[in-house]
Amino acid sequence: MGHVWVDAKLINPITGRGIETKALVDTGATFTVIPKHIYEELGLRTVGKRRVRTASGYVDMDESFALVEVGNKRGVSPVLVSNELNEVLIGVITLEALGLTVDSTTGELRETEILML
Repeated sequence: MGHVWVDAKLINPITGRGIETKALVDTGATFTVIPKHIYEELGLRTVGKRRVRTASGYVDMDESFALVEVGNKRGVSPVLVSNELNEVLIGVITLEALGLTVDSTTGELRETEILML
């Protein structure tokens, strides 16, 4: 399966300031990751730090929260802030919160059940 790109909107849940962007859906990433310049443009606040393992090793990243919109789905999600990446990566926590999954046969997002078992 190739890369899955989607149109997304990231919004500061406090101020309502938003930005539309293309985002890469990464089912290998736990968290959604945003570039530092988007974090700054939205005026988000850091709520903590996370130590995460990347392909290059371990790195400490600032954590924040953003309202994420993909298609007709919208929800608040934790986001990590990257000094290295130039694009938004949508991770599994955000996908699950929005009730979305990647359809491996089409390479597109589709709605899925939200489970509370």
